[in-house]
Amino acid sequence: MTLYGEKSPPADDRPTVQVTAVTWPADDPEPPVAAAPPPARTRSRRLRLLLAAGVTTAVLGGVAGAGAYAYAGDVPRGTTVLGAELGGHSRAEAARKLRAELDRRAAELAAPLPVRVGERTAEIVPAEVGLGVDVDATVAAAAAASAHPVSRLVGSRSVQPVVTVDVDRLHAALRALVGDQGRKMTMPAITFSGTTPKAVHPKPSLALDPQRAADVVRAGWLERQPVAVPLVESHPATTAEEVDRLVDELAKPAVAAPVTLRTDKGSVTVPPKAIAKSLRFTADDAGKLTPQVDVKRLRAALGDDLAAIEVEPRNARMTIAGGKPKVLEAGRAGQQLDAAALGRDLLAVLPKADGREVTATLKPAQPEVTAEKLDGLGIKEKVSSFTTRFTGGLSSPRSQNIVTIAKKVDGTVVLPGETFSLNGHTGERGYRQGYRDAPVILDGKLVPGVGGGTSQFTTTLFNATYYAGLEDVEHKPHSYWFDRYPAVIESTIFWPDLDFKFRNNTPHGVLIDTSYTASTITVSIWSTKIYDSVKTEYSPRRNITKPRTIHLTPGPSCIPANGIDGFTQDAYRVIRKDGKVVKREKFTWRYDAEPRYICGPKPS
Repeated sequence: MTLYGEKSPPADDRPTVQVTAVTWPADDPEPPVAAAPPPARTRSRRLRLLLAAGVTTAVLGGVAGAGAYAYAGDVPRGTTVLGAELGGHSRAEAARKLRAELDRRAAELAAPLPVRVGERTAEIVPAEVGLGVDVDATVAAAAAASAHPVSRLVGSRSVQPVVTVDVDRLHAALRALVGDQGRKMTMPAITFSGTTPKAVHPKPSLALDPQRAADVVRAGWLERQPVAVPLVESHPATTAEEVDRLVDELAKPAVAAPVTLRTDKGSVTVPPKAIAKSLRFTADDAGKLTPQVDVKRLRAALGDDLAAIEVEPRNARMTIAGGKPKVLEAGRAGQQLDAAALGRDLLAVLPKADGREVTATLKPAQPEVTAEKLDGLGIKEKVSSFTTRFTGGLSSPRSQNIVTIAKKVDGTVVLPGETFSLNGHTGERGYRQGYRDAPVILDGKLVPGVGGGTSQFTTTLFNATYYAGLEDVEHKPHSYWFDRYPAVIESTIFWPDLDFKFRNNTPHGVLIDTSYTASTITVSIWSTKIYDSVKTEYSPRRNITKPRTIHLTPGPSCIPANGIDGFTQDAYRVIRKDGKVVKREKFTWRYDAEPRYICGPKPS
């Protein structure tokens, strides 16, 4: 018969031994009456075969035993992590042993880690930045350390633990070390002073790279040595040479001559001054500078010149009548230039010296707010109201400025999710818009300036939205405190640099209603009431400073002042709903001491 060696174990990584097949002599079915003794050669061959079978069995047994030893547990034998022997154990047992080792080293691992950024050093507390060992991930890495059979049988290996860190918290902790060693990236820019382009060349930043810093700290934590975190230089995507090329090839030729804008309803000349106001060079976060024509700015720069060819759509308007909001005027469709096409086509002709003409298309323009939309906005009740007082009656230039801006804002509807910008809504506040000269703060002192008094309306509007619980987006208190305003909760405004913005963070529309008397200005917010109450809690004033006396040259531009103390104070907006405080916001401001200005020479 034919005999084959033992079958190997089921397919896996264990070694197998194959035995060569042998053939035995055929057995006699009927043995002879007198059997002769077997020849010596036959006995010798049988002995050798039996011996080979015994050796094979021994080899197979040895290999099987070695395989069982090498493959005992999930983690290969000889594997250590942080000095703890994890080899030959299941994952669960290896995790238990590693946790025991981490517990033994707990005090060492929790100790502050010395960190150096540039020339400055400090210590960070590992727990505060999320430094730790991910035990399960480390055991998984140890189990995968080697799958080769020989490697599992002999040798040793040390596996690095998987270290975790909270990148954001670490970055915040390290930022304080950077200080003036770092520098912000100077973004490339091209601006216009009148019709003269001005180039701003980019400069690289020197700052922390959050991910790189995390990698360095992760690698150095367990070494218990000071960790040096590098400051990384990052360059803007647009180079200085590219900025200069944009100035020469686009910015300068753009304002060298007017552009003719042709439509089916007539033509409009776009002068260089309007081009300069609408041609924008915007840098993204990477510092890539991209030119574009801001059609909204272009429309504002052209002003009444577009009225001959465009019909501006008009939103539906609301007013307060008999103590209730009602629709005053339905919306009206208009016809305006196709903004996207105009911006693209105008940008294409600006580099040219000749052929500076653009054919524009007029498109129907629907109002953003219709009467039907107003009805569904939930504008039904007064949510808040705020009043400030002024002197001089309605005949004074300052009072007239307050009334002018109040009328411009009256009846404005802010849709849910929309951000209202006071500068964006009123535009430039100059003589053409009906504003007059009145005292404004400039370079720390009161001087005559167009639009003086509009800050009082801004403060009144800010407080009305503040007590309505609406989201404060942008405001800036005055340098000095005036007792006609609530401390901290007040705002100045100055075109175009200082703005006031709030966001309608409710699911309802917001109507701004303004009214005035000979001595007061009032702003009311109408919507659907969400909160039970909105109140202000003040901290005591601190860091009090006294005014100094300054003598000025007498004249029309000199406005005397009595002087006001400087101080720092906190104001907390406390918002309650369903009897509970749902929001508590802190506002802090530091007021300078306003000098006592005297229009006259110092006494001798």
